[in-house]
Amino acid sequence: MKKTPIELEATSAWRDALTRFDEDLRRRGAASKTRHAYGADVRQFACWATWQRIEPPDVTHKLLRRYAAALTSSYDGGAEQRAAPATVARKLAALRVFFGTLREHGEISANPADLLAAPKRSQELPDVFTPDQVSTLLDRIPASTPLELRDRALLEIAYSSGLRAEELVSLDVPSIDFDGEQLRVEGKGSKTRIVPVGEPALAALARYLERARAALASGDDEAALFLSKSGRRLSTSDIRRRLRVWSRHAAVQGGMHPHALRHSFATHLLEGGADLRSIQDLLGHASISTTQIYTRVESARLKTAYARAHPRA
Repeated sequence: MKKTPIELEATSAWRDALTRFDEDLRRRGAASKTRHAYGADVRQFACWATWQRIEPPDVTHKLLRRYAAALTSSYDGGAEQRAAPATVARKLAALRVFFGTLREHGEISANPADLLAAPKRSQELPDVFTPDQVSTLLDRIPASTPLELRDRALLEIAYSSGLRAEELVSLDVPSIDFDGEQLRVEGKGSKTRIVPVGEPALAALARYLERARAALASGDDEAALFLSKSGRRLSTSDIRRRLRVWSRHAAVQGGMHPHALRHSFATHLLEGGADLRSIQDLLGHASISTTQIYTRVESARLKTAYARAHPRA
């Protein structure tokens, strides 16, 4: 029986190219998650190219277009599920970086992915909660036990500074600057940024450090700011789980997840008059185009208000 692309092993030429690609990403300081994601996407293409009997120097723009079409339909009669437009765009972006690396090393003369058009993504708006919903969530977290104090400080920081879940769990105790009312955050690609922290979040952090963290710590060698009940650094899944618990407790409706707090942070800043470039810097977005989705959130909100309030809408 003929093997499908996902059942094949890439040729040695592809495996060697993948190894060099990963080493190059490592030298450039790419985060381990980024390297893993890029490697997985390029490896999938390498298996497909092996199925087509194509080696790295032989890849053309036309071949990549065929691959993109295969992703949006299926491989070999359905051996591989169809990929969503956002997934296809991500895989093509990984290939663009991969072939760019091959070109830099002189292994190919031109990047065949340079002019490859990504599929149009659906313009889904992010989950955003009102300021009242966020206040209800935070204010209804008690402050009696160490875990409650930790969760209140954790979620106050998440909303106050718009941090990703990965950034929250990577915070260490020295990351806090109480005098400067700010945090030092390790973002994507190991990029460090300084973000302001509001007074309610600082107060919740101070209470957690004074009354709870020592009770959770299992030793003096754990620098993590937010600790689990066993004294280890929290994981992103821990944050999602605790947020679900407190969302149910506060009866907040909707898909409350860590990124929803980040989206709400950005949207509320925009509604309050902050400029888009400042929001970009606070969120740690590499491109302003990523931040511009929040203008669509604001536009959608205004249209809803218009339709509800104007007599001839």
